[in-house]
Amino acid sequence: MEAKLTFKDFNEGLKQGRLSGLKCGDCGELSAQPRLVCAKCGGQDFAVIELKGGGVIQTFTVNYVAAEGRESEAPYIVAIVELDDGPWIMGNIVGLKPEEATMDIMGRKVSMEGSAVFAGDRYSSGETARPLFKLI
Repeated sequence: MEAKLTFKDFNEGLKQGRLSGLKCGDCGELSAQPRLVCAKCGGQDFAVIELKGGGVIQTFTVNYVAAEGRESEAPYIVAIVELDDGPWIMGNIVGLKPEEATMDIMGRKVSMEGSAVFAGDRYSSGETARPLFKLI
């Protein structure tokens, strides 16, 4: 089984400001991350698509204790965003101070404002990119 969208390609797209996803050819379900099998129908016929990057914050957390190698970034806000296209994805919220992140931001619209690249650590396979979202 061959991946239509690898994590490497997904990360490279993010680094260039593109949010790649997959569309299942069997049921039409969209995914915002690489996968081999459709979570809805189990199909394996995918097409790589570009997602728009806008959405709504469903939940968030403020990280005060950063992952290894990211200590200088703490505190920072991580959110789960339901994209306008349908899938959910995790990303960082920028343009908002962590101390200003209250429950009021849940349900707020966001747009993708590029990405951030994080160096790998001893637990990962190398650097990774994460989408950055800004409140609208």
